[in-house]
Amino acid sequence: DTYTLPRRTTAGDLVARMVARFEKALTPEIRQQGAARGLSVRELVALAALVEKETAKEEERPLVAAVYANRLNIGMPMQADPTVIYALERAGRYTGNLTRANLQFDSPYNTYRYPGLPPGPIAAPGQASLEAAANPAAVPYLYFVSRNDGSHAFATTLADHNRNVFEYQIRYFRERRQKEIDDRR
Repeated sequence: DTYTLPRRTTAGDLVARMVARFEKALTPEIRQQGAARGLSVRELVALAALVEKETAKEEERPLVAAVYANRLNIGMPMQADPTVIYALERAGRYTGNLTRANLQFDSPYNTYRYPGLPPGPIAAPGQASLEAAANPAAVPYLYFVSRNDGSHAFATTLADHNRNVFEYQIRYFRERRQKEIDDRR
């Protein structure tokens, strides 16, 4: 949320407003829906934080939540890039570029190294992300990749995901790099 604050607002006042807003967003209905899915409040909020960090697109939130819920259900690693970024930021080691080596960074928040959800939320999720975590879409997706336009391509199989990665990451960045080279000529 965005807060309009008087100049003399203390940190304590701001935190109190943020907590009050969070308590309002985490409705009893969302808590009940999360519990019905077998999620504690901490797990629900941790899942919602992943959704919050992965997409700003309202229509994608239930799909992203479904990917992570489906992974949890089958014991598949979360492998969420934002958890690695969070861990690196906490350690003062994030450079703005996530590398393959970073995926091995040792932190309980690194969901490439440690199974399940991170030990706590990596962000303050909004109500839409909380709702998505409590009610993920009924889809079989296990993967998604950025299309580099704010949206994502979703896939059920690793083969389909690898095609999406090639299309939206590898090819995209190769073409972008080639254009930069051509523009310098």
